[in-house]
Amino acid sequence: MKRIVSVSIGVSSRNHSVTANICGQDFLIERIGTDGDLKKAVQLIEELDGKVDVFGMGGIDLYLYGGNGRRYVIRAALPLARAAKRTPIVDGSGLKNTLERDVVHFLYRDCGLDLKGKKLLLVSAMDRFGMAEGFTGMGCDMIFGDVMFALGLPVPIRSLKNLHRLASALMPIVCRLPFHWLYPTGREQEKVLPKYSRYYQAADIIAGDFIYIKRYLPDHLEGKVIVTNTVTESDVEMLKQRGVKLLVTSTPEFNGRSFGTNVIEALIVSLSGKRPEDITADMYARLIREFGITHRVEYLN
Repeated sequence: MKRIVSVSIGVSSRNHSVTANICGQDFLIERIGTDGDLKKAVQLIEELDGKVDVFGMGGIDLYLYGGNGRRYVIRAALPLARAAKRTPIVDGSGLKNTLERDVVHFLYRDCGLDLKGKKLLLVSAMDRFGMAEGFTGMGCDMIFGDVMFALGLPVPIRSLKNLHRLASALMPIVCRLPFHWLYPTGREQEKVLPKYSRYYQAADIIAGDFIYIKRYLPDHLEGKVIVTNTVTESDVEMLKQRGVKLLVTSTPEFNGRSFGTNVIEALIVSLSGKRPEDITADMYARLIREFGITHRVEYLN
């Protein structure tokens, strides 16, 4: 049995493990949270290095992407990436340009949603660049929440051009900030602080990282569509109680849980037998089809 371990700096209450058979191969898939402790995450990776098949890096991105394919490195994530000497480690960015780009077309093709003109709040585009370009290309009326959700400033961005312009100015500084300034870690992930409600309410579709979506989630979301990634059973129940109509996750469901893109990327790397650096975007797209990795759809109300 192959073992995939996602070491996350997120809250440990979201830990989960599952066994699954994928393409005839048995896997033990685990998510281990360190409650925001980066040093503990590094120690865990060092202890498991060489004992598992592939690591996922959870709760933090190694790379964010701007215009013209420009890649920004999050300095706080480097110790985690460097702690794995023998076992490959991935952060999910390989799927954010493939699986998450495809979920946009999936909404139109398989869910029957006419996306043209739909008002869409993407809570963070720089870590969901496939979604950002996909929804923009389908004619959605976009609001990118990167400045609001990462920096706490009430500045909506309404075009990819303006997002990339702002990124080129701010990211050299932002990449050096402590990660907990940019993204909820540890117990902070359990808090829901209603804010920016008018942007949630104005949107037909709310998309992007679930921890960001949850962070400022209003009490009422009747008729909304949520397009996201990692959700637990309790997350799904919370969305149902708030009136969400449709939940779509870019990653598949395993025993009631949709894991993050880092886990699914780790699975693909393991099944392919290749090193992550040797897998191109086109190869990821082909392997997703070959391995039968599909999106999750759940009508809640």
